[in-house]
Amino acid sequence: MKITRTNAILYCDRWDETVRFYRDMLKLEVLMEKSWFIEFQLTASARLSVAHAVHTSIRSARGAGLTLSWQVENIDGIRNRMIADGVEVGPIRESWGARALFLFDPEGNRIELWA
Repeated sequence: MKITRTNAILYCDRWDETVRFYRDMLKLEVLMEKSWFIEFQLTASARLSVAHAVHTSIRSARGAGLTLSWQVENIDGIRNRMIADGVEVGPIRESWGARALFLFDPEGNRIELWA
């Protein structure tokens, strides 16, 4: 099997807040938007989608058992910008031989940013 693109879909009860978080706070680029579904571009071949659970057959996991882990450049600059924008973010710490920080989206999904 050769995977050419990946898309993680978060099914959310707090859809409006979660969309604003990824779009306005994390500043992810919107590729496609419908009234209940939005797709963000992470890289050339990776996407993150947020679906309003009320319109789907899949319920929100409310953050249970999920970590979105993204390698980033300039983790210090990203943390400083997020704090200035009012994002609640943890300290940068050593994790698995990298520098990492953790935060949570409004739905309770854990996000790990590392460099």
